[in-house]
Formats: sequence, C-alpha cells, structure tokens
Amino acid sequence: MHPSIEDPPVENRASGTLPRIIDVDALRAVALLLILIVNIAFFASGYSFQLVPDPAYESWGDRTVLWLVELLFTMKAYLLFSFLFGYSFTLQLDSAARRGVDFAPRFRRRLAGLFVLGILHAVLLFQGDILTTYALLGLVLLAMRRVAVGTALRTAVLVTGGIGFVLALAAVGGTQLVTDPAAALAAGQRSTEALQGGIGSVIAEHVRQLPAMVGALLVQGPLAFSAFLFGYAAGRRRLLTTVGGNRQLLRRVQQVGYPVGLAGAVVFASGGGTANLTGLTAGVLTAPLLAAAYAASLLQFFQTDRGRRVVAVLAPAGRMSLSNYLGQSLLCVLVFTGVGLGLAGAVAPPVVVLIAVTIYCVQLVVSAAWMTRFRYGPMEWLLRAWTEQRWPRLRATDPA
Repeated sequence: MHPSIEDPPVENRASGTLPRIIDVDALRAVALLLILIVNIAFFASGYSFQLVPDPAYESWGDRTVLWLVELLFTMKAYLLFSFLFGYSFTLQLDSAARRGVDFAPRFRRRLAGLFVLGILHAVLLFQGDILTTYALLGLVLLAMRRVAVGTALRTAVLVTGGIGFVLALAAVGGTQLVTDPAAALAAGQRSTEALQGGIGSVIAEHVRQLPAMVGALLVQGPLAFSAFLFGYAAGRRRLLTTVGGNRQLLRRVQQVGYPVGLAGAVVFASGGGTANLTGLTAGVLTAPLLAAAYAASLLQFFQTDRGRRVVAVLAPAGRMSLSNYLGQSLLCVLVFTGVGLGLAGAVAPPVVVLIAVTIYCVQLVVSAAWMTRFRYGPMEWLLRAWTEQRWPRLRATDPA
C-alpha cells in the first residue's frame, strides 16, 4: 500500500555532481503501478477491507482477474517499495557523511513529516496508508544504521520466519480471519454505501476502519521492516549501482525466486489470499522471493537498449513517488467515492484494473512534464523543506 521517500543522489567523483541512480527511480515507478493495482480494489468496493469478495462480481472473468492480482502483486508490490526504502536509507547515510551533516536529527524530522502525512492520508483518502508504519519502522532502522550486512540479513530472515511461524501455528490451531462470512458481507455492503456518500461519510468510514488496519499491520509491518533490512544490505553492497557486476547473483535470485515465489503465490491466491491463514503463511514466506525475482529481472532488463528507453519513461514518476502515491489515492477517491463519480460497488474487477492502468499512464505523463521544470515533486519538496528547516529551491536549473 506504499511508497518510499525520495531517493537521494549518489556521488559522481569525476564530475563532482550528485546524479541520481536512475534505475532505482525506474524500479520505484514500477512498484507504483503494482501498488495501485492492489490498492485500487479497496477504493472500488467496501468488501475488500472485510476480506470477502463483492457478491455482485462472481463471474469467471471477475474471479480470474482477482486471482491474478493476488497471485502476482498482492504482498509483493509493497515489499519492493520497502526494499527501496532500505536501499535509499544507505544512500542518505552516505550523502550526510560526505557533507558532514548530522544524519540522525534530519532523518527523525523526515520520519515525523512522513508520519503526519500518513495520518492525513489515512483519514482523508485511504485508510490502508503505510506511511505511518514506515515512519515508525524507520526509527528502528535508524537505530540499526551501523549493523553489519550479515547481521541485517540474518535479522530480516528471522523476522520473516518468525511471522510465518506464528501464522502457521494460528492456522494449525484453526483460527479464522473471517469468523462470520454473512456478517462480513453485510459489513462490506455498509462500507460500500458509506464510500458512495459525501466527504463526511467517506472520512467517517476511513476512521471506522482504522482499528482493523492496525491488526493487518501486525503482519505487514514486520515484513516491510524485513524488506528494509534487505534493502539496507543491498545498499551497503552497492548492488543497484553495479548491476553489470552482479549478473550472476541476480540470475540466482531469479532461479530461486520464481519457482519458490510463484508456488507460494499459487497457494496464497488459491487459498483466499489474506483471508486465509494457510495461504497467508505461504505468502509471507515466499512473497519476498518473488518480489526479489521481479527486481532482479527488471534491473537486468534496464541494462538493455530497450530497457534504457523504458527507464527514461518511468524514472520521472519514480523521482516523485511520494507525490504519485498520494495522488493515486486522491484520484481513486474522485473516481470511486461520492466525493466524485461515486463508482464504488459499480465497477467490475477487470474495469477496475483498467482504471488503475489509466491513472498510472496519466501519472507518467504528468510526472515527466513536472520533472522537466522542477527538482522535486510537490510532496517531496514539502517533506524536504520540513526536514532541512528551510525552503529548498524547487525550479530546475536552466540547462544552458
């Protein structure tokens, strides 16, 4: 459900300038699309937060689309974003060290700003916000900023395995996430009707759903933190700046990640996704491998001639990922709730996915136009201003 804060530059020793890692921006842009495809279902229908399908859309085509989203994207997209958050953290550390800046107070201010944005996002736009969780977990990452790569990797594996073990025990014990399907369906109908109302009704529904989201984050939060640590380890090894020298490692990630990750994804999707503890356990244990395989494939593709052209199209959206993440929620509110077109509950899953792709394409165009004129996205600029306690220059430098 989520973005990373903006990726800082890395040093170019030959020129003395600080260009960005454009492949990281492109990866983040891909994650934006995957996040939107997953999240848009929660805007399109109130049933999604109740962990039951909308009974109005039970055709073979509808169920197939929902199954494919669960198979390919659910629990994978936010892990990719979380990985990039951890990777970017190491670049911010190095940038602060080069400039002789005290990193910790600045990063804590950044996290505080992210937390406030997350609260506003959850109440006004989307109760499935992850920014607040990122902000809190970022404090733990900050405390671990001097740990060795091996320690970070072992901790990540232990956290993921621990969550999987707890869920497996609960599944064996017969715990049900949806204890009363009829009540869940009734709640889904009420939630859909609330989303079809005006701004007051929508905000009230968001607030009403927040306690349930806290429970979901008990699983999602630790997994996001594990991905932070994998990203931290990759950043320490400069994995994304030396893709050509790591092709063998990336191929191994694909060789393991695709078969194991897809097998787990089949169990997850076929078992009811996040509504079934057995499927959820499989997803927790294997989704990181599939997300890693996606990243490895994209990074290798980005090194090709065609890939470089794709990177050029995607990177502007990745540079302003926070703005685009929040913008996606705003656009979905305008499309699906009574604040705008009021289409909640009235659009079939295949059309919902098509709307997601359309929104994303619009964001690619707008991002490209924006980044030719400005150095930061609007929300990135505000977050940087709060972090640095000054107004940074927004307009891009004249190329001449």
